[in-house]
Amino acid sequence: MKKTVRDVDVAGKKCLVRCDFNVPMKDGKITDDFRIVSALPTIQYLVENKACVILMSHMGKPKGEPKPELSLKPVADRLSELLGQEVKFSSCPTVVCDHIRETAAALQPGEVMLLENTRYRKEETKSEEPFTGELASLGELFVNDAFGTAHRDHSSTAGISRYLPTVSGFLIEKEVKFLGDAVESPERPFVAIMGGAKVGDKIPVIENLMKKVDSIIIGGGMTYTFLKAQGYEIGTSILDADSIDLSRELLAKAEAAGVKILLPVDAVVTDDFENNNVIKTVDADAMPADMMGMDIGPKTIELFKAAIAEAKTIVWNGPMGVFENPKFETGTKAVAQALADSDAVTVIGGGDSAAAVEQFGLKDKMTHVSTGGGASMEFLEGKILPGIACIEEK
Repeated sequence: MKKTVRDVDVAGKKCLVRCDFNVPMKDGKITDDFRIVSALPTIQYLVENKACVILMSHMGKPKGEPKPELSLKPVADRLSELLGQEVKFSSCPTVVCDHIRETAAALQPGEVMLLENTRYRKEETKSEEPFTGELASLGELFVNDAFGTAHRDHSSTAGISRYLPTVSGFLIEKEVKFLGDAVESPERPFVAIMGGAKVGDKIPVIENLMKKVDSIIIGGGMTYTFLKAQGYEIGTSILDADSIDLSRELLAKAEAAGVKILLPVDAVVTDDFENNNVIKTVDADAMPADMMGMDIGPKTIELFKAAIAEAKTIVWNGPMGVFENPKFETGTKAVAQALADSDAVTVIGGGDSAAAVEQFGLKDKMTHVSTGGGASMEFLEGKILPGIACIEEK
């Protein structure tokens, strides 16, 4: 068990808290504050327990240079509203400077400040000096609560632990509990739903889950690589050509292990990705050579819903089709609704799946929606995440 902020005395301590405030922005405005809201329980706990709170995060990929459009100022403003108190912020191009050191040193118990985008410094993504030490010099305790970047060994996600005692916040605690329990001690039947485009990205996850699940539902763009591996015509559908043999091997491994793999039996296809002049539904073994799959069809929806209805634990990572286009959202929406209607433990593995349940207004119907797409994938793959490994054991 990892230590959390509950396991240490934070009163009067300068607490360096790594959050994941990498939120979507448009025209300088935050379009979705889910990640900010997810960080509130830890921040509020520290404020209430009289810690001096110094928040850190990255945003986007400024590649080691200060870029005003990737400043965390809008995050500081939104946090101030949510917390009901000022979150001190100064846009320092080097993240740590004399002014920031003075502000941090003068911070009083219960006060909060936010540093500028940690990726303004090129050392951040390599966990290099002097940046790691500069960050650590601001605090007395490191609290990692950024699950979305826990798979990165960066200065602000793991490097600081070389200098300071390290505990987790409540978000990482929650993520590890739900993802860990789902994989290691699930109530059965345990169903994994895998979608998205590239099979190569999901192969290690599927292989790891195959040792644990009762069945795996496969949808989305990766469907067509599996269908191709079985010798079917897939038209102009997306194909991960490098993974055809791997897909064939996976199907054979699943059969040998007694794990049921459910593949789509029909698809919604179109003649043109952008214009969708012609849209029709075809059986999976009768796809026209000049058309591409964009969503699962109605027979597949019923097949998948039946498997979901029987499940007691469900992990979902990846959409069933191009759900961003309303013409092809039906499959993803139906799967999301089936999870919402289920009495199973439902864990949504971040990324597009999290975006989908948000889009369809079903997020609150899920047991847990992960804040980290890449991190949840690596966790489900069985990898050790640097941002979690650095947290002290109880």
